[in-house]
Amino acid sequence: MTLLTTWPEAGPDTVVRRTSDPAEIAAALAPIGVRFEQWPVREDVPADADSDTVFAAYRTEIDKLNAEEGFRTVDVVALHPDGSPEWPAKAAAARQKFLAEHTHDDDDEVRFFVAGAGIFYLHVKGEVHAVYCEKGDLLGVPRGTTHWFDMGTSPAFTAIRFFHEEDGWIGNFTGSPIADRFPDFDEIHAGSAA
Repeated sequence: MTLLTTWPEAGPDTVVRRTSDPAEIAAALAPIGVRFEQWPVREDVPADADSDTVFAAYRTEIDKLNAEEGFRTVDVVALHPDGSPEWPAKAAAARQKFLAEHTHDDDDEVRFFVAGAGIFYLHVKGEVHAVYCEKGDLLGVPRGTTHWFDMGTSPAFTAIRFFHEEDGWIGNFTGSPIADRFPDFDEIHAGSAA
């Protein structure tokens, strides 16, 4: 279930907000410039669909967003367990890249979840907003926003990524250990983080 949990930046002892209502999530994130919306879910698109299948299924939504925002590059990223002996190391390396707080100078971070789930943690104005996104959710994090992303210890998702710059994802890491203070994807996914 899509979920927004907000805590003070000091830590997760106090919950400022917790909601799974999409309209409330969008309204709570809009004042900090974050775009949240839901697109129709295409049930006929398999979780591990290739890029061509994903683009064909979501062409109308992709074209509309491109017309509004002027993205220059759109791609599909997918990470699903493959049963290989290399999978645990591959998953851990992919997860580790995004777990540290960072910003982007030249581009927004815009993702639409075709399948699976992930959590964007937004560190803004003294609060941390954990946005648990799943199939059908689109999140747009404005450039300059401090954040991190957790896909869990066993990542399983497919997402469409939108970029204004052709260079794609370039993170500027803050060096802050703040991510270590908050519940991770696995805790929130299991429902144990109140």
